[in-house]
Amino acid sequence: MAAIASETEAVGRRAINRWHAIWPLALLAVAALFLMRDMFPNAVTYPSDAVVPLADWISAIMVWLKSNISWLTRTITAVLDVPLDLAMDLLAKGFKIGRGLDAIALPRLSWVGICAAAFVAGRAYGGNRLGFLVGGCFLYIALFGKWTSAMLTLALIVIAVPFCVMTGLLVGIWAWRQPWANRVLVSPALDLMQTIPTFAYLIPMLLLFGNSPVSAMIATAIFATPPMVRATMLGLSRVPSEIVDFSDMAGCTRSQKLWRVLVPAAQPTLMVGVNQVIMLALNMVIIASMIGAGGLGYDVLLALRALKVGEAMEAGLAIVALAIALDRLSQAIAVRQSGSKPGSNDAEPIWKRYPNLTLAVALVVAATLASLVIPAFAQLPKSLTLSTAPFWKAALNWVTINLFDAIEVFRVSLILYVLNPLRAFCEGFPWLGAVFLLGLAGFQLGGIRLALTVALLTAFCAVTGLWEKTMATVYLCGISAFVACLFGIPLGLVAARSDRFERFITPMIDTLQVLPSFCFIIPVVMLFRVGDVTAMIATVAFAIVPAIRYTNHGIRQVPPSLVEAALVSGCTRRQLFWRVQLPVALPEIMLGINQTILMALAMIIICAMIGTRDLGQEVFIALSKADSGRGIVAGLAIAFIGIVADRLFNALSAKRRSAIAG
Repeated sequence: MAAIASETEAVGRRAINRWHAIWPLALLAVAALFLMRDMFPNAVTYPSDAVVPLADWISAIMVWLKSNISWLTRTITAVLDVPLDLAMDLLAKGFKIGRGLDAIALPRLSWVGICAAAFVAGRAYGGNRLGFLVGGCFLYIALFGKWTSAMLTLALIVIAVPFCVMTGLLVGIWAWRQPWANRVLVSPALDLMQTIPTFAYLIPMLLLFGNSPVSAMIATAIFATPPMVRATMLGLSRVPSEIVDFSDMAGCTRSQKLWRVLVPAAQPTLMVGVNQVIMLALNMVIIASMIGAGGLGYDVLLALRALKVGEAMEAGLAIVALAIALDRLSQAIAVRQSGSKPGSNDAEPIWKRYPNLTLAVALVVAATLASLVIPAFAQLPKSLTLSTAPFWKAALNWVTINLFDAIEVFRVSLILYVLNPLRAFCEGFPWLGAVFLLGLAGFQLGGIRLALTVALLTAFCAVTGLWEKTMATVYLCGISAFVACLFGIPLGLVAARSDRFERFITPMIDTLQVLPSFCFIIPVVMLFRVGDVTAMIATVAFAIVPAIRYTNHGIRQVPPSLVEAALVSGCTRRQLFWRVQLPVALPEIMLGINQTILMALAMIIICAMIGTRDLGQEVFIALSKADSGRGIVAGLAIAFIGIVADRLFNALSAKRRSAIAG
């Protein structure tokens, strides 16, 4: 056995030494290719006459679809319009029965009743503290005059989320039962759905379903469903085997075992999936305001276009309040469901079985009826609303007057000495060299299959004529992810070593995590105007959370027995960290880096709204022109960047885990 182990170790050392020789040669070959670009121009810049017109083909297909299946899209729109209109009328617009002078107008649900119901729901699942938080968030929205916009946004979420949850549950069950389907169909589809930029979802929806709330709802449903699929597969796979065996012994049929045993047992994980669906749906609804969703996202968009920073910030804060309320409430429900015990008495009347629900409904109904005679219950009078827009405008003026020089020096220095040289290097990088180096990395980390996958996905960006835009995206995403990790990993390490600092930073990163992506752009635009610097800073703020969270979690998950063994052997605190905790936590930290890169990529695309010149700009232009082919190809290129990064980092993390286990 000792001889076999020594032989295996020797083979591993020889493989490492071989790669130490291969990589310098590979880098030297690519550098030579770049220096001899006049001799091999097509290897550096992809020839324009060899570009595959994929965008034109997709556009032609979409035009054909629009011409031949318009009857189907009109039917779907008509069907989905019914519940969506009902939700919007109920929450935001009110009802109108009849026509002309004889029409009867019924009010929407009273803002007072909804705020009270939100407090009751929060109190039921998390005590008074959560009740005041959730109710306070809705009250904040009303006081700042954003109630109607927020209710339009909430109406879309109320209709989209159940559809996402049901679809995700059914697809997840199918993928769990059929591993081949998960491997061949579901996992690749989920990867694409979660890496294609949100703007790219809007283009085919706009073309097929028109500029309407239904288009926005369908795009939201497509974007927000993947977490529910993954949560379903994970939850069912984690059901203890003894529960499964017990259901078999009890004589359950396959259907009974699934719906009465497995799904209830997986409920805690499923509720986490529901929470993620809600947050993604909220994020997407904000972006979907560009194709007719209306609501808070549309308010932000209009304010940004008019450079009204105060109004944009106010609408953004209303989005934050709605996001925090929905996130905290859904998390509390998930925790309560995981600890709940079945056994409610079906013979009791419904108001006794669900007293909090009964109270919430009674409050909403009473307040809505009261709004018929008390106008303030229907719409908060304008004289009672507040506004922070003048404050934000004054703050911007103060910063402009007092800090403009320092900010401008920082911005210009960053552009001249960091961003522009890095952008020039990336955009001039030979496309063939990038395909070769990434393929080589894939082969080292995962063999020929990973190498081919990475190389083909990278080559796609060149053969579709998007290489320069792709490298512009890689440059901005790379520098943003690097800075996020540069700050996030040390903060995570400090949090792992200090409980006090962890208690301080956890609420901050929780808040950053629930903020919709739009909200990161507004304050940075106030200070740095539009451009790459603004995009980089907003992206760092958006993407830093995984770097902190995964680093903290990885260090804290190091087995205590391993730490004790290191201390017994005489390790100092520094040696314990560098030689034990950090190597063991490295796979988890690398997973955090991977997530940071993917979040940075998602944010970079949204930053196309503030003047970046990359693939996000391509998608944004395609959306404005309803050019589906151009937008989908650019979206696929963005998705493939994310998939390449994800596959390489996952393979590297798996190698580190196997090395630690060995």
